[in-house]
Amino acid sequence: MQLHSEAISDGSTIELTYCEPQCGGSNVSPDLTWSGAPEGTKSYAVTCFDPDAPTGSGWWHWIAFDIATAQTSLSAGQGPDAAMRQWRNDYGYVGYGGPCPPPGPAHRYVFTVHALDVEKLDVPDEATSAACRFTLLSHAIDSASFTATFGLDD
Repeated sequence: MQLHSEAISDGSTIELTYCEPQCGGSNVSPDLTWSGAPEGTKSYAVTCFDPDAPTGSGWWHWIAFDIATAQTSLSAGQGPDAAMRQWRNDYGYVGYGGPCPPPGPAHRYVFTVHALDVEKLDVPDEATSAACRFTLLSHAIDSASFTATFGLDD
């Protein structure tokens, strides 16, 4: 699989537009386009993860799933809609939550598209974010990622 964004390229520094307001950004989710899904793909999921967050377990910025196979892109700023489900990020709200690390070295942000072997994930509304990610990853048959950085000292 391949994953691409016009807004954020692999190895680039993320622009403020895509960052949280408390860091001076507009919290717009980036555009994403993917291709090359394997046979057996029945839906897609998209995640954004910061492995450098000082939590001991990273920080989840975006969890979107139940994206139909006919859809192979998300436009910039695409929010919750009937075409997909989005889960609570580690900020505590549903949808995309952009970068806003504490002062210090830049953090890495890993954007990933996952090809899933089910059309819909069976995630109850009361499930934790960890349970949602567990269910998502247990159905992943392929994925593609790119990594960009952002830091308040950039």
